[in-house]
Amino acid sequence: MARTEPEDRGAVAELADDVRESAKAAQHAASEALHKFRRTVDEAIPEAVQPLRKSIVDAAIEFADKLVNAQYEFNRSIVRTADRVLSKSDDTTE
Repeated sequence: MARTEPEDRGAVAELADDVRESAKAAQHAASEALHKFRRTVDEAIPEAVQPLRKSIVDAAIEFADKLVNAQYEFNRSIVRTADRVLSKSDDTTE
């Protein structure tokens, strides 16, 4: 049995909510990992080599930022694709 448009839209909205929650969880995990990484670097590298510590931490922050952005874009593409697929199925059922 074909799903109705409100059910399809509800499914897209639910998927979008799931993707948002996934993105929030990923951002939180990345933030926690960065804090742990920074503590580890601070403990492992003496303060006398502060420029090295800063370079390492900055590189890790940039990496985490790119990783979270890549996941965000991936999640957005999933939602857009689901919306297109459901829109096409609406067109074929009419």
